[in-house]
Amino acid sequence: MAVEKRVHILTTPISRARYRLRYEEELNPAQLQAVMHHHGAALVIAGAGTGKTRTLAYRVARLVEDGVPPESILLVTFTRKAARELLHRAAQLLDGRCERVAGGTFHSFAYAILRRYGQALGLPSRFTVLDQSDATDVLDLLRAELLSNRQRRFPQKKTLYDIYTAALNRCSTIGQIVALEYPHFEHLTPELEQLYSSYRAYKRRHGLLDYDDLLLFLYQLLEEHPAIRAQIHAQFRFIMVDEYQDTNPLQHRISVLLAGPEENILAVGDDAQSIYAFRGADIRNIVEFPHSFRHCTLIRLEENYRSTQPILDVANAIIARAAYGYAKRLWSRQTEGPRPLLLQAEDEHQQSLFLVQQILEFREQGIPFSEIAVLARASHHFVDLELELARAGIPYRKFGGLKFVETAHVKDLLALARIVYNLTDAVSWYRVLLLLDGIGPRTAQRVIESIREGHLRWDDPHSMAALLPTLAPHCRAPLLQLWDMLSALHSLLVRQTPAAELLHQLAEFYRPILQNRYDDHHRRWKDIEAVVLLAERYQELEEFLADLVLDPPTASIIEVVAPSHDEPPLTLSTVHSAKGLEWQAVFLITLLDGHFPPKAAYGSAEAFEEERRLFYVACTRAKRYLYLLYPLRVAEYGAGWAFSKPSPFLAELDDGLVEHGRLATVDPLKGE
Repeated sequence: MAVEKRVHILTTPISRARYRLRYEEELNPAQLQAVMHHHGAALVIAGAGTGKTRTLAYRVARLVEDGVPPESILLVTFTRKAARELLHRAAQLLDGRCERVAGGTFHSFAYAILRRYGQALGLPSRFTVLDQSDATDVLDLLRAELLSNRQRRFPQKKTLYDIYTAALNRCSTIGQIVALEYPHFEHLTPELEQLYSSYRAYKRRHGLLDYDDLLLFLYQLLEEHPAIRAQIHAQFRFIMVDEYQDTNPLQHRISVLLAGPEENILAVGDDAQSIYAFRGADIRNIVEFPHSFRHCTLIRLEENYRSTQPILDVANAIIARAAYGYAKRLWSRQTEGPRPLLLQAEDEHQQSLFLVQQILEFREQGIPFSEIAVLARASHHFVDLELELARAGIPYRKFGGLKFVETAHVKDLLALARIVYNLTDAVSWYRVLLLLDGIGPRTAQRVIESIREGHLRWDDPHSMAALLPTLAPHCRAPLLQLWDMLSALHSLLVRQTPAAELLHQLAEFYRPILQNRYDDHHRRWKDIEAVVLLAERYQELEEFLADLVLDPPTASIIEVVAPSHDEPPLTLSTVHSAKGLEWQAVFLITLLDGHFPPKAAYGSAEAFEEERRLFYVACTRAKRYLYLLYPLRVAEYGAGWAFSKPSPFLAELDDGLVEHGRLATVDPLKGE
């Protein structure tokens, strides 16, 4: 590859007396090279299971030991949890001396910078960050206004949001995204551009930013305001970005600008694990990263600490056929282990019976359910298996479902809190007003218009009195009660009342509404209590509301869960959701052409290559046991049973890499 001509090798010797930590003894040579890299750009290609988190933690510690102020180090990850864990590990290495290192996601970093410098872009001093659900609701509202006198088919709100976010994150135009991915709407491009113009104006008018605005405005700030960019460079002298293969084009541009004139940026990632194109990730960012800088050191981490060599041999064979990317060969000191099994089943039911049988056998051998996972390309491939697991009494969990903050009752409570913080948040007002008995969309719009025109103000607690006579009598009492409560809480907010106290009072106001709206209100109330408890970690309501958008909790107490068992459950997961996880035994099921890869992947060479990388990710989740299964027949919707052929990725595996077999499974509950 052309990028490999730009490699620079670290030659500076390490002085043992200089450091407290014994870097040479605790890191392998490639990890050590990454940790000791100091000035200029560097790209660390970290293969699956090669200890990239350890490497990043030690690099943070080494910079601090070299006298770099912790607050001048910025670590950007894709989840706040990852940043916290990594910085915690670094702090442990140096007895807490790394605690002032700045760490977070692109979006949380952007939020912090915009709170400080956003007025240079005309942003208000107070703004609310919309989550995806709220953003689609705004688009739907504007869509309805645009279509009031039109009869033609128009994209639904989710599609509108997908088009908009794709254009921003890919640094593209609305017209280009529509032409490429939604050609049947191409004739509507002028109306779509008009709608998005109205959307931007609506957000600006009401002090709202959506998730994508955070990155867009950060980029504009860095690009268009060199004096502010220089201040940010002076504060953050060393930049590290994790999971670089998952960045989108806008995040890549931000990274290059953050690197500054000294180009002190170290990116870590694995092009072979770039599997999120549907979220906007672009593998070209990591492949072409070295070309964005004057010089770039390229470092490969290839020693794997997770899997046995027979599993890695399969993974190496898969990725060796990739059309592009960095050459790599994973190796392990665990040279011995069973070869992966490639098994043919008659149908999906036989596949499920075998899985149950083998899972129970592993359990008898001392491998707990929690160390076993069944992975599939799509969640619907688990339907037959779930029935058999339930029949055998095997506890399991599935990744997926609504995020905590996307549940209706939590969104109700947070809408109340957002109004207390930002009076002009029309999206939250609309949601809250429709919770009140007797108030419908028309009355809600009247109230929102009064707020928009400045007739309702926090500094005039009696301003509601002028509006009430214009409304229907049955609307007045609930609306006045709401206004009085919100006005009182805004006064407490101004006096810097802690976020938890505000949320507690809002929760008590919401409790009777919850009881009237939901039959399972007792379980939902536990979620409300959890929100209030979560708020206790924060002093300011603003910071609490922002964090729930930037780093939302994922679980909800009211989600359907399996009955409790004495031990942690088995995992069922799509491959996308399994990235970053590992198990002793992994079963990869329904490896059929048209399913993995799906038929749609054949329409694009890039899509097909991403499916290859997805297969690689799936195989590298296994520590010791890897099973690859494909049924000869599958049930097709509306067509009964259909014969199928194995995934083309299986045909690429040489016989010496895997053991072949054909299932003759018995029902584990019935015996022979």
